Amino acid sequence: MTKTTSRLLATALSSAFLMGAFTLAEAGQASFVVDAQSGQVLEASNQDELNYPASLTKMMTLYLAFEALHDGRLAWDQKLTMSENAESKEPFKLAIGAGRKVTLREAVESIVVLSANDAAVAIAEQLGGSEQAFATVMTDKAHQLGMKDTVFRNPSGLPDPAQVTTARDMATLGVSLMRDFPEEFKLFSMRGFQFRGMKFRGHNNLMYRYDGVDGIKTGYTDASGYNVVTSALKDGRRVVGVVMGEKTASIRDDKMASLLDSTLSPSSTATASTTPGSQPGATMTDSQPTK
Repeated sequence: MTKTTSRLLATALSSAFLMGAFTLAEAGQASFVVDAQSGQVLEASNQDELNYPASLTKMMTLYLAFEALHDGRLAWDQKLTMSENAESKEPFKLAIGAGRKVTLREAVESIVVLSANDAAVAIAEQLGGSEQAFATVMTDKAHQLGMKDTVFRNPSGLPDPAQVTTARDMATLGVSLMRDFPEEFKLFSMRGFQFRGMKFRGHNNLMYRYDGVDGIKTGYTDASGYNVVTSALKDGRRVVGVVMGEKTASIRDDKMASLLDSTLSPSSTATASTTPGSQPGATMTDSQPTK
């Protein structure tokens, strides 16, 4: 076989793989709510159907950044350089210019509030050397946490047909962030931040309209639809909810508010629970999930 033929075959196989991955996921409506303390599943609909995470991806980027903080590979005041690759990531970004630097704290806060793509890439390149290498670490960590159906291909959530997840897996990630990094998790309650004289307001409107909501992340692309992972606390009960694939941000937020109303009420009951003795954040299995 000639080298040219080999390259053509490899390209064809790669394209076939990506097309196959693309057909596996769509912006299908899905939801999932879990009790963060007990692991009980309170609501589930299409929770294991593959969807695109969009900027929910950045939750894993931040999980790995917090992990690096705890083991000494990163520090809050450490400077990260914006590469040309990072600077190219539209639309939401700090836009300081290639070659310029931000601190890790600035990068993290801009991801939480602004969903800054350039900051997510800067963290990925610092920790992994490249987006691709970091994405492999992201996927490995996802599987370790019990996110068995998730594959990451970049740290930002920008469109990639092979980057897929489920509502259940995103809830698992939300609970894992809360459990493993309780102090850092408080950053997700930020409603805005200041960056070098500029003030930014966050995208997570549920924090402004629903009492008890304290994070954590929204996401949208044309392929994913409108997604959100939400943490809420009421009367001592904390839940993590996920809504994916909605047509507008307002529909997404209204649906999440309705789910919180039903699952945080005193009379709400679980439709399923984790295996006895398992920790919140482990893979959760359903019995008869509500629709």
